[in-house]
Amino acid sequence: MPELGLEPLVHPDCEIAETEFGRYCEIGRGSRVAHSSIGDYSYCDRCCDIANADVGKFANIASFVRIGASDHPLDRASLHHFMYRSASYWPDAEDDAAWFAKRRARRAVIGHDTWIGHNAQVKPEVTVGHGAVVAAGAVVTKDVAPYMIVAGVPAQPMRARLPGPVAERMMALGWWDWEHEALRTALEDFRSLTAEGFLEKYGG
Repeated sequence: MPELGLEPLVHPDCEIAETEFGRYCEIGRGSRVAHSSIGDYSYCDRCCDIANADVGKFANIASFVRIGASDHPLDRASLHHFMYRSASYWPDAEDDAAWFAKRRARRAVIGHDTWIGHNAQVKPEVTVGHGAVVAAGAVVTKDVAPYMIVAGVPAQPMRARLPGPVAERMMALGWWDWEHEALRTALEDFRSLTAEGFLEKYGG
């Protein structure tokens, strides 16, 4: 596999549009990413659809995840996209730029060190807090607190990933902002220490 680095590793058959990437990012085969920002070290597995989203650092996004799924207008005479993708249907019609601008402004936010499970969905204008876990198949329609594990349709809190005081200390430590070499230096501690032990050693 090519070495990850300053440029994102984008696997074949991906569609990328108007997206900013941090360092050490990876986009799995067949994924579509549009109008988004992807933070350092974050990756998605194959066949993900990410739109109008701000993804933090060290996000772990499993296969077939959809973030920022677009909506259709429920209050109009039709649901169909001929109303806003009009140029595809009539040579004298323009696309509805205001509709697209409104859609892109409804951002989904994925925090640092998160895990979004296989086939999960995160709806527009939803924030998944730092350290949170979204279980496979969940549909997230409301904000998820930091370090909370949610599951179900619609997603509901199951339990805290870390106890509240530990989660607060981890966010205060903010290891996701460390330099690349500092992460390498602490690698064995990331592997071997509990969250509490890591905080004890690194002063969180």
